[in-house]
Amino acid sequence: MKNGKLEYISAEHDHQRCVDEALARAEHICVSRGQRFTSIRRKVLELIWQQHKPIGAYEVLEQLQRQGRAAPPTVYRALDFLQDLSLVHRIESLNAFVGCNQPHLPHEGQFLICESCRICAELDSDEIHSVIEKRAATAGFKVTQQRVEIMGLCQKCNKERS
Repeated sequence: MKNGKLEYISAEHDHQRCVDEALARAEHICVSRGQRFTSIRRKVLELIWQQHKPIGAYEVLEQLQRQGRAAPPTVYRALDFLQDLSLVHRIESLNAFVGCNQPHLPHEGQFLICESCRICAELDSDEIHSVIEKRAATAGFKVTQQRVEIMGLCQKCNKERS
């Protein structure tokens, strides 16, 4: 998201640099937390980042199987690991995963999801987080995790429908 708008991957976008930076961040986080960044974990994260939009576990599995052998439990364990280290977010409404741009920072995710093209942008708004916390506390509810998914149409898809 840039200047309040969802970003599209332009022809000038250095996609490989983007993927490489995500993998380097993941490697650093794993080392700093004493975790192993195994080849399967690396490959799953790479496949997620290559999409630039949410990808389902079965899609990851299919791509891994095309490149060799992979079993569903292996993929699910890798996804659990990546979620535990905040390297990916699970988009519940799509049953899919998307890479996290700032896994080194604690944050709660709010996601804008285009219901047409599936592009996804993370807002990470402290204001939204604060309002949810305050309203929940007023209701006597203790929030343990926040994930807000906002469905709609991105600017490009909205223009195409007009």
